[in-house]
Amino acid sequence: MAKAAMIQRELKRQRLVEKYAAKRAALKEIATNMDLPMEERFKARLKLAELPRNSSATRLHNRCQVSGRPKAYYRKLKMSRIALRQLASDGQIPGMVKSSW
Repeated sequence: MAKAAMIQRELKRQRLVEKYAAKRAALKEIATNMDLPMEERFKARLKLAELPRNSSATRLHNRCQVSGRPKAYYRKLKMSRIALRQLASDGQIPGMVKSSW
């Protein structure tokens, strides 16, 4: 099980990304618009840099919803390989059986 503080930190980042998503997108649009004067684009870049770092979507990291594990994460299931195997062994995932050969 992951530390509770790490899980909470990731949730805090998620909330920041959602809060600043519209503002960040608008500033990026201005900053990349080549039709605008260079000074205006530069001001947009400065305002973008003033936003909290954790409000950037690239700062997010996928975590298992069962255990909070950050590694070996299956996107389709939103679960780590270890949690998936445990649930499958307990028979809680329909149709999934442990393979043996």
